[in-house]
Amino acid sequence: TAYEIGTGDWSSDVCSPSPLLCLLALSFLADPAWAVNGQEFDDYTLGKTFYFASDGEPYGAEEYLPNRRVRWTFLDGKCKEGEWYEEGELICFVYEDQPVPQCWSFEISAGGLTARFENNPNQTQLYEVRQSPEPLMCLGPEVGV
Repeated sequence: TAYEIGTGDWSSDVCSPSPLLCLLALSFLADPAWAVNGQEFDDYTLGKTFYFASDGEPYGAEEYLPNRRVRWTFLDGKCKEGEWYEEGELICFVYEDQPVPQCWSFEISAGGLTARFENNPNQTQLYEVRQSPEPLMCLGPEVGV
């Protein structure tokens, strides 16, 4: 039976041969996200700069460099050098001014990368708003008087 878009019960026609297959297909269409391991994270991020937001506001950007090195900024022009490593299901970052690991769980979906700060999961959740092949623009070192 042919239906116009928005009318009729198309799901009974499409799903009647295999309701389980239909459920799987519909769940896939709902923008599935999957947790990534270290290799998948490296494959997705290497050589790119990601701009992140949290709660609808710009949060920061990170440039992913070879050998699991990173460069982070809170978008104020000041950059921190660091590195990341995989610990279990988490990706942990250590920066030059922060020796305590900052561990995140990452997922990738059609909408991009999302991250939850696992040191305090209620505190921060970031999502990718843009990625670029361009490096971060960082200010030079501060010189005291």
